[in-house]
Amino acid sequence: MSRVKIDPAKMTMIGFETIGNATVIVHDDKPLLATDPWFEGDAYFGSWGLSHHVPAEQIDHIKACPYIFISHGHPDHLSGPCLEQLRAATLLLPNHAGGRIEDGLRASGFSVQVLRDAEWMTLSPRVKVMSLSDYNQDAVLLIDVDGHLLINLNDSSHEAFFWKRKVKQIVKAYEHSFMLKIAGYGDANMINYHNEHDVRIPPRIKDIQVGRKIRFYTEYYQPRYFVPFSSFHVYQRSDSAWANEFTTPLSAYLDGWGEGVTEMLPAFIRWDCSSGTFEELNPPAVEVQLFAPEAFDDNWADVLEAEDKQKITKYFTDIAALSTKLDYVTLRVGGHDFTVSVGNSARVNRGVTFELPRHSLMTAVEHCLFDDLMIGNYAKTTLHGDWSTQTLYPHFMPLVPKYADNGLARTEAELAAYFATYRRRAPMHYLLHLLETGSQSRIRPWLQRHPKLFNAALKAYQFTRRL
Repeated sequence: MSRVKIDPAKMTMIGFETIGNATVIVHDDKPLLATDPWFEGDAYFGSWGLSHHVPAEQIDHIKACPYIFISHGHPDHLSGPCLEQLRAATLLLPNHAGGRIEDGLRASGFSVQVLRDAEWMTLSPRVKVMSLSDYNQDAVLLIDVDGHLLINLNDSSHEAFFWKRKVKQIVKAYEHSFMLKIAGYGDANMINYHNEHDVRIPPRIKDIQVGRKIRFYTEYYQPRYFVPFSSFHVYQRSDSAWANEFTTPLSAYLDGWGEGVTEMLPAFIRWDCSSGTFEELNPPAVEVQLFAPEAFDDNWADVLEAEDKQKITKYFTDIAALSTKLDYVTLRVGGHDFTVSVGNSARVNRGVTFELPRHSLMTAVEHCLFDDLMIGNYAKTTLHGDWSTQTLYPHFMPLVPKYADNGLARTEAELAAYFATYRRRAPMHYLLHLLETGSQSRIRPWLQRHPKLFNAALKAYQFTRRL
């Protein structure tokens, strides 16, 4: 693939740039669309900073875009301080069940347009987009740039993305396709696990060959190119700096990559669709500067007050679906334990302790942002009892942060309605996905009412498996 110098003063091109953490900037003669703009500041209660500076030129391009797409609510994708500088733009959102992001942004005075799933929306004569939301409150954005397809998978999980067969079919129609997806060792999940003797359990995520991990997705979707994406951060709090060892350097993306139909491109590029050439942007890496937790109003010595305990109890007990997953949640704050009983009378022999500072805990509880605590990786997590995966999945994650906090589904009835919302958008795709993932608890009630559709889906699934 040709690498050339593209004169930014002549940015009348049709093409795109990739920069920052998860930002792609689409041009149709002029800047048109930017995704998930995080170009300055921090995220996750100060724990994350950008790993590379976003050049002033690309910041200017982002600010000039009339459209901004926000895939989901994590602060490295929905950056409040950055959005404040983009109030002239129309914010495009996936059609997430619950509408929490839409309601919040509208209440803050932003111009918002929700994209209907699986429908193309034209943004300019040569650019159109299609949003596909999933039940983990993430979304994929397909971007057609003058006949070139960008498959922006950002943070979407293959395990929750029931549209994948549709995307695969769409990719086949394009000669030039680019897949952009989070990749790396996996530190963007909670990895700060401790045993019951308060000794950190070393993450084994660096055993992963990043290139081989990416191959799983490229071999499925068969894009022409892969661009590393949504993976570029550093830890800047002194109590989370230990996790910098587990961030993914750019050099790691080729580990285990091998040969195949997909070519890997550099992470930060400017692509010209007219000439089929690209230029590396080469943004400078950030020199990590560590900040004390107090810089973000966190003091590990602070203890919970009586009102805090009432709010914490209400937060967890309101998530009624937890009652069959856990017996208790313990918060260790300022060296003191406070336990909330969330289980019903039938004990499941399973509990969890989170040790963390008061300020960010209460901010997360009051604003329903518990995922932000986990991803910041300064909070310590200790699992007690029968956790088969030895992680918070599936008994705490995604139930609390995805379905309850973001999807506003806290009871069993609300969860049933929540999943039904996504199922109605693509019944066959959804049912095939559940068969593939073995999600029998969500299939069984529906099957009793739709046996013909189930039989058709089962035959399709068996045929796919044989292929």
